[in-house]
Amino acid sequence: MANSHTLDYDQVSRLDDILTQAISIDGCGNFPSLEVCPHEFVNSILDRLAIQSVLLHDVRLNGSAASFALGGHEAPTYHDIDVIFHVEMKDQDEMDKIKQIVFDVLLDSLPDDVVKDKLTDATLQAAYVRKMVKIYNEGDCWSLISLNNNDGKNFELKFVDRMRRQFEFSVDSFQIILDSMLEHYKSSCYEMCRNIFPTVIAESVYGDFASALSHLKNRLIVTRKPEEIRGGGLLKYCNLLVHGFVPLDIDHLRTLERYMCSRFFIDFADVQTQWQKLQSYVADHFIGEDHHKLEFLKTLYNVIANSTVCLMRHERWQTLEMIDYLIGEVYNSNATLQPLRYHHYIPVSYVPHQQPPPNTHRRFKQQPYQPRLQRLLPWLPHQQQQVIHPPATNRHQQPTKSFQMMSIPTSNHAWSTNKWVPITC
Repeated sequence: MANSHTLDYDQVSRLDDILTQAISIDGCGNFPSLEVCPHEFVNSILDRLAIQSVLLHDVRLNGSAASFALGGHEAPTYHDIDVIFHVEMKDQDEMDKIKQIVFDVLLDSLPDDVVKDKLTDATLQAAYVRKMVKIYNEGDCWSLISLNNNDGKNFELKFVDRMRRQFEFSVDSFQIILDSMLEHYKSSCYEMCRNIFPTVIAESVYGDFASALSHLKNRLIVTRKPEEIRGGGLLKYCNLLVHGFVPLDIDHLRTLERYMCSRFFIDFADVQTQWQKLQSYVADHFIGEDHHKLEFLKTLYNVIANSTVCLMRHERWQTLEMIDYLIGEVYNSNATLQPLRYHHYIPVSYVPHQQPPPNTHRRFKQQPYQPRLQRLLPWLPHQQQQVIHPPATNRHQQPTKSFQMMSIPTSNHAWSTNKWVPITC
């Protein structure tokens, strides 16, 4: 069982297109958008890492871009460009040093007419950085800097010393080692052709590379231990279902769905954090794809309704109501989706349970869609809230206990009448 593979010319050609195609790093406010070439930006970081004596092992392409380079049109279209720098970070000071290096390269990429002396790191972060993450503990030591793109094609730089879990599913477990390609761009001693091109190695952190590549080309969903993934891989799983992927082992994956949901609700325990995570994920992965966004939310609705076992009934329905509201927003924002308003939540690619649990599917009303705002008021954005003032009461007043009578048979045979007892509500 080999976990590595040497890329052929077609795969190297697709990789070359990814690394040479200019991408936009969009600034906020009056800051200009930067057109950068990925391999030039990465080489600039490598040069500064060498100057700062940061030990580098290798540079890799990860995520959907790597899957696209290996699988071509059989793989989903990539959005982000994820680059992994395997470096040694002994402490958090090393992480701060690397962050400063990225900001210096970003500063050098600004146009010449920009007054760079007055730009601080905080200013650059607010203008061009979409997300920054730093994890430093016994099992994980890595940092992430995601550069903003208004079209959702973010340029993500991840600096990794150690990471316990590096993939969610087998189809996104590929890592392409870029050292030979980056050296080729620096030297430019020859032009690539079918007979002469750099030797590029790809690995699968899932394990067997041939199996993972087969899963990608045949659009199969395979994973293991989803409880180790942040968020359980639940959103990625629903995204794969929407894009035509199907479970390799349906019965086994139904069991894994429960672990996905359990880990998701551990990491995002309240509806407000779930709302923020969903909004962020949809904004990153479904820009201009309202049909896919709608099917994603419908699929997520059904997976949570059918496979959640770790929540109380009212907690589950709070989450479902929140997703229901997001679905209504998609319907209301796109007139072409109006004829689909009353369709079932389960898309064609989703394989339903043989016997769905009762009361888990949405009941559609034969009237225009109106989200139920009153149940969602605590978790909606501020501008969408409608303030409802409760009747004036004395806050020191104790709630009055009410009693209702409930008939409880004390025995099936002892008495022919029922004994009435008060039940405190």
